Amino acid sequence: MMKTVHISLNSIDKVKSFVNDITKVNNDLDLVSGRYVIDAKSIMGIFSLDLSKPIDLNIHAEDNIDEIMSVLSAYVI
Repeated sequence: MMKTVHISLNSIDKVKSFVNDITKVNNDLDLVSGRYVIDAKSIMGIFSLDLSKPIDLNIHAEDNIDEIMSVLSAYVI
């Protein structure tokens, strides 16, 4: 199962805290910006995206969506 949410990572501090928060999640998470798809846990990958725009986050999870969403609440728009 996959869930997609829109997130905002519009500052360097936000990117750092986002990566710190989601590395605790065991599921696969992908960021999608235009035609680019990158591993959401890759800080270098995130900095290669256009961070001035909202980014789609694809969450690949079966059962712990609520737990993941609570971790992401600071970034979801």
